[in-house]
Amino acid sequence: MSSKNQLSHDQSQELLKVLKTRFEKNMARHKEISWEKVQEKLEANPSKLWSLDAMEETGGEPDVVGFDAKTGEYIFYDCSPESPKRRSLCYDRAALESRKEHKPKDSALDVAVAMGVEVLTEEQYRELQTLGKFDTKTSSWVKTPDSIRQLGGAVFCDRRYDTVFLYHNGAESYYAARGFRASLRV
Repeated sequence: MSSKNQLSHDQSQELLKVLKTRFEKNMARHKEISWEKVQEKLEANPSKLWSLDAMEETGGEPDVVGFDAKTGEYIFYDCSPESPKRRSLCYDRAALESRKEHKPKDSALDVAVAMGVEVLTEEQYRELQTLGKFDTKTSSWVKTPDSIRQLGGAVFCDRRYDTVFLYHNGAESYYAARGFRASLRV
């Protein structure tokens, strides 16, 4: 990845091949969406392609999961079977700074900002789970409501017993099996 948030021509072409292959293998995730139109949007938005590369490089396996007709944007989510490799992160910067010792390397929200993506909301996470079975062995931070965060907590989800669960934890906690799933609009 370039520090200028733009891929080289060769990197862009390679990523587009990966995304197209994934798109074609998982048509149930994006019925009635044309790859050609998605690719056209991606090629017109190099910074978004850079963000998708960041999702791919960290094991997110991004794929198109929808189209917003109001904004004309395609919606990508991390579709890896388990939470992407961006794990062992506390929830946000305030949580990271509150730890006196054994600090994690970063926070989920800070990593998302650096990648140019958003952390999935609970609603988006549940929507993703209608497209397959995700996080059956891992868990993922989801966007925490301000009312919970102000009290020191944060929320995460996973799928166990064929059910999607929402849990709470201290925002400063971090675990090797908990990461976050990203969304990107293009």
